[in-house]
Amino acid sequence: MKDYRFDAETARDGLVAAVRRLAREQGFSKVVVGVSGGKDSTVSAAICARALGRENIYGVMLPDGIQSDIADSLRVCEALGVQRRTVNIGGIHAALRAVTDQAGPANPEGEFAIPYSRESDINVGPRLRMTALRYIAQSLGARLVGTGNLSEATVGYCTKDGDTSCDFALLGALTSVEVVEVGLTLPELPRELVEKTPTDGLSGASDEERLGLRYADIHRYIRFGTCGDAAIDAIIRKKERANMHKRRMPVIVDPFAE
Repeated sequence: MKDYRFDAETARDGLVAAVRRLAREQGFSKVVVGVSGGKDSTVSAAICARALGRENIYGVMLPDGIQSDIADSLRVCEALGVQRRTVNIGGIHAALRAVTDQAGPANPEGEFAIPYSRESDINVGPRLRMTALRYIAQSLGARLVGTGNLSEATVGYCTKDGDTSCDFALLGALTSVEVVEVGLTLPELPRELVEKTPTDGLSGASDEERLGLRYADIHRYIRFGTCGDAAIDAIIRKKERANMHKRRMPVIVDPFAE
């Protein structure tokens, strides 16, 4: 088993320094963060507020119709004192369904049908959210913060062209367990939001229910090489291999390669 030790305060200060360094090198001072009320976006917003000043952080709440825990997103913005805006993507989502076979009359004769897919529909949410965030960030002359963590990326619990699209992945080197540990070193954040059960806010299920895995096991697999259960290791490894395409740029098809 690998030897690995994690110091949350060191990681926190390192993230703050890294954001400042990136802003200096790339010449930006403002960032946009999609604030869901979950631990990842909550910690990301707090780190950026420490690095760049709360007046330079634009927290965007993106409910898809009715979001039962939207009050948590608002609490994050208020606790940090960052600028905030609510953009409801529900109408955009409904419009997408309306122009396909998934809603309304059938398409004209000769065109293929588009069957309803629950997974496809769930993944529309992150993609529409990222489109809205990109629009807002470019309008403000700001950079878009990616809030996904290493555990999600490892098992592919992320949406291509959705939450994987960002200008920098702030928590990409930390596991889900480590994000919570960093969050608990930030007294400006409500503790219950840092420790809140992770959900995607779209399916009605928790992350662990949808994954069929525990984040604690994924953490141990990443940091120690095994979670202690060979069968679970095999499941994580299979997901990691199958979803590697989400962590890489698109494959370039080279017509001259042998």
